[in-house]
Amino acid sequence: MTVLDLGDDENRFSPEWLQRVHSTLDDVDDVLVTTGAGKFYSNGLDLDWLMANGDKASEYVADVQELLARVLTLPVPTVAAVNGHAFGAGAMLAMAHDFRVMRADRGYFCFPEADINIPFTPGMAALIQGKLTPSAAIASMTTGRRFGGADALEFGLVDEIAAESDVVKVASERVRVLAGKDRGTLGAIKATMFAPAVAALRAG
Repeated sequence: MTVLDLGDDENRFSPEWLQRVHSTLDDVDDVLVTTGAGKFYSNGLDLDWLMANGDKASEYVADVQELLARVLTLPVPTVAAVNGHAFGAGAMLAMAHDFRVMRADRGYFCFPEADINIPFTPGMAALIQGKLTPSAAIASMTTGRRFGGADALEFGLVDEIAAESDVVKVASERVRVLAGKDRGTLGAIKATMFAPAVAALRAG
């Protein structure tokens, strides 16, 4: 089992952070658990870096979407142990996993795009809509609503909630029993299931 610690700060998607995550994914063998340390799972895009490197915006967004596509189709069982806030692209990263287990008592799962005036790219929208019911997609994508653990579970944003001290344990147990699936078969199944989202994410 590979447990990827996303970091102990806001875990924003800096180019260096993206590279580190990709490097870890290169070595995943049987199952993947991702989690953060502290207050955040991930706050998503590194807006400070993006503002300072506006000429690289298209390349940056493509890199982010490639990570989402890769996690979405990773040929092993995956679970996000959402230890704290998951906002924007951080919530999308969690959504790209097969399963999500969220801390019950604190932290928000949120797509704030409607409130920060950043429309979803076609790929990001396709990813979210590929995982949620239409009503849950509308409730989360068009409102900017912050879902606590219980509400996130009710709307199907996450599959399970747990106490802070048990999030990684519960998440690990969920995928440990799935270890040993044939990588070629599982990868093909995911690639077929999420073909529209993957195509949109990799279109740029």
